[in-house]
Amino acid sequence: MVINKKYRALGTIIDLTVYNPMDEKLLDGAYELIKEYEDKLTVNRTSSEIMDINNASGKEAVSVSEISYKIVKKAIEISQKELGFNALIGPIVKLWHIGFADAQVPQNVEIIRKLALTDPFSVILNDEKRTVFLQKKGMELDLGGIAKGYIADAIKDYWTNQHVESGIINLGGNVLLVGTPAREDHLWNVGIQSPFSERNDPLGILKTEDYSVVTSGIYERFLKIAGKEYHHIFDPKTGYPVANDLASVTVVTKKSIDGEIWASLGFYKGIRETLKMLYGQKNVGLIFTTKDGKVYITENIAEKFKLTNQNFFLEEDSVLH
Repeated sequence: MVINKKYRALGTIIDLTVYNPMDEKLLDGAYELIKEYEDKLTVNRTSSEIMDINNASGKEAVSVSEISYKIVKKAIEISQKELGFNALIGPIVKLWHIGFADAQVPQNVEIIRKLALTDPFSVILNDEKRTVFLQKKGMELDLGGIAKGYIADAIKDYWTNQHVESGIINLGGNVLLVGTPAREDHLWNVGIQSPFSERNDPLGILKTEDYSVVTSGIYERFLKIAGKEYHHIFDPKTGYPVANDLASVTVVTKKSIDGEIWASLGFYKGIRETLKMLYGQKNVGLIFTTKDGKVYITENIAEKFKLTNQNFFLEEDSVLH
């Protein structure tokens, strides 16, 4: 037996499922948690704690809740490693505005001007006062590349504390599994999103324990002008969409926030460079798809994945060691 509900939040469809115990309050409680986090973290409204920080850029430090401060600090720490994830990418994202009616290909001079506002070292954090100060006027935090994972992990903690033995958190393709399914092998079957198909036509099936499965791809939002496509995953050094042959990156990790970060790094660094960074990281698995339909997969999850989509192919060198 199972209980399932769908909600609208975070700009997507939220799909929550619990098998044991079957209590609708656990689903509604998770949704209330999502709304609380979204109210604090969103940049798609005129008012939130993150918007308060952005609106005060170049003026003053802003005190925020523990929830907001914790994720901002994590995001800045990762951004300062300069590995492809940058929480200050907001001005570039808004300049292109891909996925919205006013999307455009900006002039190079505009991009250069906005890049000057994306320096993650121009942020002052005060742990004691829980304040965030963006030093340059016009700087903007954008936690879109990390917030879903952060919220999914919070829901899992909530459900675990409520003794949920088995459940699924799906935040618009960002899947986090809770507990053990009622199957003989005690593993979950997760459909991996294909970068070129609808959601009911997956790339393949992954067998996994109660891990997070995050997929990011160029299929999500893009702008097409004069026969050329521009996707929404930006290179924080150039201000242009990342230029490589990748169509999607799927990351399997214990925590969803780590999956979000590795997905960004995977796109930015590409297959070989990401593989070097993965050395010694046994609990991180990745599946890469290229624009020409080839699939690469790290060896730690290769035997758990079955390719089911005939538009893609695996070859002898597809398993990454």
